[in-house]
Amino acid sequence: MVAALAVGTLLLGTSVPASADPPAPATSALPPGWSLGRHTLTWRSDRVIPPGDAAVEFWAGDRLLGRAEDTADLRTFVLRGIDPGKLTDLQVRIGGRRVDAAAPATTQRRTITPPAAAPAQPVNAVDPGVTGPYATTTGEYTLPGVRLSDYPEPVEMQAVVVAPTNAPGNRPLALFLHGRHWTCHSGDTMSTISLDWPCKPGSRAVPSYRGYLQAQQLLASQGYVTVSLSSNGINAYDNGDDDRGAQARSSLVRTHLAHWADWSGSGRGKAPAVVRAGARADLSHVLLVGHSRGGEGVSRAALDSLTPPPAGQDDYHGRVRWTIRGLLLIGPTAFGQNPHPDVPSATILPGCDGDVSDLQGQMYVDAPRGIGSGRALHSALYMVGANHNFFNTEWTPGQASSPSIDDFTSPEPDPVCTPGTAPTRLTPQQQQTAGATYIATAARLFVAADDRARPLLDGSGVRAPSAGPARVLTHAVGAGRTPVVLPDAGLDVRGGRLCAEVPETAEDACLESVTASPHFVPFASPEPGRWAVALTGTATATVRPATAMPTAGSRALALRLIVPPNAPATSFGVAVADDRGRRVDLGTATVTGVPGSDLTSSYWAQEIRLPLPSGVRAVSRLELTPRGAGPAWLIDAWGWRPGTPAPRVAALDRVDVGGLSVDEGGDGTRTYAVPVTSYGKSPARVRLFLTDPKTYETTSWVADIKPGRTRLTVPIAVTGNTTYGGDRAYALTAKAIGNAVVGDYIGGVRTREDDPFPEFTITPAVATVAEGAPLTWTVRLSAPADDYLYLVLLPQAPATGPELSSTDVDPEWFTGSSGEDPEPSRPLSATAAGVVVPIEPGTTTVEVTVPTVTDGLAEGPENVRFQALVYPADFGDPIPVGFAAGTVTD
Repeated sequence: MVAALAVGTLLLGTSVPASADPPAPATSALPPGWSLGRHTLTWRSDRVIPPGDAAVEFWAGDRLLGRAEDTADLRTFVLRGIDPGKLTDLQVRIGGRRVDAAAPATTQRRTITPPAAAPAQPVNAVDPGVTGPYATTTGEYTLPGVRLSDYPEPVEMQAVVVAPTNAPGNRPLALFLHGRHWTCHSGDTMSTISLDWPCKPGSRAVPSYRGYLQAQQLLASQGYVTVSLSSNGINAYDNGDDDRGAQARSSLVRTHLAHWADWSGSGRGKAPAVVRAGARADLSHVLLVGHSRGGEGVSRAALDSLTPPPAGQDDYHGRVRWTIRGLLLIGPTAFGQNPHPDVPSATILPGCDGDVSDLQGQMYVDAPRGIGSGRALHSALYMVGANHNFFNTEWTPGQASSPSIDDFTSPEPDPVCTPGTAPTRLTPQQQQTAGATYIATAARLFVAADDRARPLLDGSGVRAPSAGPARVLTHAVGAGRTPVVLPDAGLDVRGGRLCAEVPETAEDACLESVTASPHFVPFASPEPGRWAVALTGTATATVRPATAMPTAGSRALALRLIVPPNAPATSFGVAVADDRGRRVDLGTATVTGVPGSDLTSSYWAQEIRLPLPSGVRAVSRLELTPRGAGPAWLIDAWGWRPGTPAPRVAALDRVDVGGLSVDEGGDGTRTYAVPVTSYGKSPARVRLFLTDPKTYETTSWVADIKPGRTRLTVPIAVTGNTTYGGDRAYALTAKAIGNAVVGDYIGGVRTREDDPFPEFTITPAVATVAEGAPLTWTVRLSAPADDYLYLVLLPQAPATGPELSSTDVDPEWFTGSSGEDPEPSRPLSATAAGVVVPIEPGTTTVEVTVPTVTDGLAEGPENVRFQALVYPADFGDPIPVGFAAGTVTD
């Protein structure tokens, strides 16, 4: 017999009971909150996890098992397509931070004293955050929705426009895209939010697209036409996409741009009124601004614009009639880690990000190295004291029109990020003002080509007064820098250690945790080919590239160096040898640790420049002598020169990973050929990764791709059976490593369950007991399942007679199942009480029990009726399987 588990309130119109205890695992004991079926791993939080941009990831120790899908109750997360294996040290991480109940206390809090306030940075020659001379107009437009991905509902075509009204000529266009947030709410509290789309009756849509008006107004006053898009229709369904909605967001952006191309030409007469009220947009000068998953979406839009997807592979089918000059990304996700290397970008990394807390947006700087022309600037801006949400006023308490939260949370006051406690934490207005200033800086440099704005982005260590008290640290790659040290397996390191950013063994690792540093965020685990140089003690580290690296024309040697968070000023003696072996002492570099705590990702490289004598035309050796006892890491070194060269798009091949959906099939193993397609004029290289759903182990190899149209095939073996269970996924992913861009980076084989769902019978039809005795029903399955199913009984008003009330059942059972107090007495159908029973794999019979009490009142027979629903292991749509009725007599 299986005991019934109490269910609580059905949150947010969800289909999954909110407080259901997790079922027992099918294999060895798992930590609280976990359940394991044949093809699924499920974790249930003891609290609501508000929808955010970072993925919910399941880990077994240091092995990434996969990214889980959320369910409507915002508590239950399911990883499908895996098989039971040796699962130890199960963890749930969101943005690199553990959130499961078993997270060690040491990772949640320890006392850290941040360093003293840093001296103010010098002021830059120009301040792009100053309001411009133009008057502005603001309004919105709504167009018919569009079908994207395989979403069941159209995605809205809605936007707010802020444009100059008296600016001459055609004006550059800045397009904003918000990230993943809850889509609807029916009240003022977090308990009323949902991820529905469209919003249910009585609920209102969250207007996330209105959250950047300050930045839009600043740009519009400077002569830019600005538009901010709504993407609730993507947020509601994107966790079902392998790429978490990147391609769908790209299509949405390009669909809006196509309309703007029409409205800026012969179709202006048909443009919405707010578009016609402002200046005409110049689609040859476009800046894309993306927040969180919106950042990954606009990055993908830039890639898809320069290297359009093959026909039939994309939701956008029009021509490209625009030129994207640059990207400004705010706390972006980087699940794909495949940005276009020749589109300039600046990425804001919020130091107190509580959502994308691993600051994976660093990959928009690190991943493009060695790919493309190297002329595009890629900049990272570490904004001390900024959180994830407050760049958007509609995600900010006190400013938002819907429920909102501070995404940074801490069980105890945090010395770096807790408002009112940490002097480094920015207020919402300070954060929004700083964000607007650096958005305008990106526009000034990338779109207006004003090189005077470059020092604010490229690691020169200057500030813009308009950003207020915000401390923003920057470093960059590209913009014509020449590589001196790019750590790889062939690098000769003496006196230090070549360490793996995403290691296969702990001995190879740069840090104990890859998520402690934004530079070490994995694409796959392990991930060969990513290296840094670890420095320890005071020994001189000598680093020799395979060949002498040319530096002719470089003014300085630029180093990106990490020291631990809050480390005092640490000095390094720096010397180089030229291609003739002559040693040149460049001087001393000093680095102070970034403010950080256990809850921040603050092992972040800072850029240090030392003048490089003109006689050094090549570097054959780099020497670093730490003058402190602490550890340090060299990410890379470059020959630097001032200026911002015009980007030049290299002839890069486009590579896309295909996917197959197949029926599981009966007993036996079948092998499928998964296509990896490419087109381009040059040889290219990508690293492919294949994850085994049985062992969770990832293998990788480098694929060399010939010029022209090429089709590689990867064989994947799939084993089927003849019992009902869940889908399975064999994930194949790709990352560009040479002369390529990757569009669809994830594919593989997903098997569809093709065995029939069991039939259910419930007996007796009406269970009759005297009060005080339990009502009991037996539920039988016509055949066992090979994965967990979940039987849920929800009370309904009986067809006849008086109904059993909240005070007629055991009070502990009632409160545990509903989250409500039994008093005042009311019919069960007017409450959220219910029952959930996990049906273990192989089981064909379960019993369901509802305990009643003796109340001493003469009431006569009372009736109860439950609708029985069964949820599959992936918590898809429930399947009605009948009713359980009962009568309780005095």
